[in-house]
Amino acid sequence: MEEIKGSLSKPAAVIACIGMTLFYVATLYAPTLILRLPPPHSFNNFMTRRFICAAVSSVASVIICALLLPIRSGDASYLFGVYGIRSDHIWQAVLLPLFLTSLMYAGSLVLLASKWMEHRNQDRRPLLCCIKTTLLRFPSQMSSVASDVLFWRNLVVAPLTEELVFRACMIPLLLCGGFKAYDVIFLCPTFFSLAHLNHMAEIYSRHNYSLREASMVVGLQLGYTVVFGSYASFLFIRTGNLACPLVAHVFCNYMGLPVLFVQRKGLVSVAFVAGTLSFAWLLFPLTRPDLYNERTNSCRCWQGYCLWN
Repeated sequence: MEEIKGSLSKPAAVIACIGMTLFYVATLYAPTLILRLPPPHSFNNFMTRRFICAAVSSVASVIICALLLPIRSGDASYLFGVYGIRSDHIWQAVLLPLFLTSLMYAGSLVLLASKWMEHRNQDRRPLLCCIKTTLLRFPSQMSSVASDVLFWRNLVVAPLTEELVFRACMIPLLLCGGFKAYDVIFLCPTFFSLAHLNHMAEIYSRHNYSLREASMVVGLQLGYTVVFGSYASFLFIRTGNLACPLVAHVFCNYMGLPVLFVQRKGLVSVAFVAGTLSFAWLLFPLTRPDLYNERTNSCRCWQGYCLWN
């Protein structure tokens, strides 16, 4: 990493990241505002159009990043490695971040378990019958999920395109620009949160919220994106594998905000506190660079995990 660090100026790296952010957001509105296409006839068509726009902006960011970085090899594995797209250590890259992230949702998971137990107590059928019914319903449920456009947005398209642009492209640029790893961890989420400012106009216009209410909703969302963006950037820099922040992103989108407190269910709060403490204790041990990479000394990484040594 040291040999490519500073090969790009800091202003150039920041300008490139800002440009990618603006392009990512602008592309979502390009069909209507720029191409003057007629409004979509349904919500599914609207989301499909946005999926295509997000994919176009992601591909464009990858190309721009490749042109700006001092890439000296055309080997496919090397090029994919620049963006943290790797097939090695895949189990570690999926399971360890998933477990680590789930600790922050210990309260939510306890609440889900308690609701399942309450439902189980109301359902007096034998456990095997419940399992059989669930298995029989599984194909139809999966078919319903696969046809749900919100499922594709929240768990596939948004995590994949956002991690590709805001982590895989921006972090190598900022590190090559001479920024330190800790600076990048807190700088990169700034661009990530700016990409969500467009939600304020949508909330204000579509949901009939007042400007104050829309500001509060978006402010909470921006705060959450900054915290998560810092965590995702930390995972990417520590491991050098895009699968790590991608898995965390999918899980967080699925779970929503962590449950901190539920009235008359103190166990949820205890679980949240215990999970948070466990998360803080295991954060560095479970993201050790040597768990995800064959070598961490004298390597030619683009994510900076060798710098932690």
